[in-house]
Amino acid sequence: MRKQILALALGLTMIGAFAQKRELRDAEKSLKKGDFNSAMSTLNSVKGMFADMDDKYKAQYYFLQGQTLTGKNDIEGAADAFNKLFDFEKEIGKQWYSDEAKPMLNELVKKVSQRGANLYNKDKDYKNAAKDFYLTYKLSPIDTSYLYNAAVSASLAKDYDTALEYYKELQKIGYTGIEKQYFAVNKETGEKENMGNLNNQQTYIRLKTHINPTVETSESRQADIIKNIGYIYINQGKTKEAIEAIKEARKSNPKDLNLLLNEAQLYIDLGQNDKFGELMKEAIALDPNNPTLFFNLGVVNQNQEKLEEAVGYYKRAIELKPDYGDAYMNLAIALLVGEQAIVDEMNKNLADEKKYRELEAKQKALYKEALPYLEKADEIKRSQETVNTLINIYDVLLMEDKASKMREIKKKM
Repeated sequence: MRKQILALALGLTMIGAFAQKRELRDAEKSLKKGDFNSAMSTLNSVKGMFADMDDKYKAQYYFLQGQTLTGKNDIEGAADAFNKLFDFEKEIGKQWYSDEAKPMLNELVKKVSQRGANLYNKDKDYKNAAKDFYLTYKLSPIDTSYLYNAAVSASLAKDYDTALEYYKELQKIGYTGIEKQYFAVNKETGEKENMGNLNNQQTYIRLKTHINPTVETSESRQADIIKNIGYIYINQGKTKEAIEAIKEARKSNPKDLNLLLNEAQLYIDLGQNDKFGELMKEAIALDPNNPTLFFNLGVVNQNQEKLEEAVGYYKRAIELKPDYGDAYMNLAIALLVGEQAIVDEMNKNLADEKKYRELEAKQKALYKEALPYLEKADEIKRSQETVNTLINIYDVLLMEDKASKMREIKKKM
């Protein structure tokens, strides 16, 4: 009796294996014809037998499923099938279909990433670009830069909840964005260009269209991620969370200047100039030769009508960067702040010639003090504002030749 039962069981197993082989072969035939619906239907018919399949048939099932779903444009499903194939064949120590499937998965990744790039760059459809970039990351988790692209795209689409989710995922996986960058100088233009990768760099150098190849390391994006999380919270009206996000990041790296400046920027956006000024002083302690930090402190103090302090900070910024046009301009403006009060007094004393002359002399002295800085600002970065202000000052100081030249410049602007 036992022998009969065993023979029957073996017979059933052989019948099942034969059916599986036949169905998978039929699915393969449908695939070759491009009949993806029939292939999918056939694969679904053997899905219930999957647990009892031989290992080779299980691998073949995943391989055919990946191709079928690709044909049906179910990219995520296809990638899932291929990844299951890779994991399965790795687990059992056999390589029946993985080598053939890997290029197929790479093509899927390439297709989705390119579609996302087109949506971002050409169509400016940031919402759908974010979806494709995130899908690219899910298809190929090793390409973490696509998760960053997804977060940036979602932010631009003002889909702040999604952007926040992606940025937090970046934090969770410890994403830095630091990578090697391959540069070379274009012989025709003389400009330094990013070659994209080492192979491209070597090719252009070999073709002699480029020279001076260099390899550089990009800056970490962690500070930008924290900053963007903070800005998202601000857009959501969550001021407390925004500040806490920056503070939390700074705890782990208190001497990171970028994080400090990002926190300072938040306080500017929130209108808290006092707190911004405190952080600028902290930043200067970390980077005492940074002219931008002194310029920012000058702006803060000028806005708070602390003009003497503002002038001192602008002068320090100029010492560190002699061609700092904005610092020269702001310094001149800070020195000229008292002009309106003098003019008002002059108008009140039109009948008192002695008092009027005293006030006029005071006005001219103020102009003479500010003039060198204003002229330097105009020399470095000419604008309507510098030209108009210089004309007014030259007129008051009776510098007629300079005033005439500046009026000619104004006509051409």
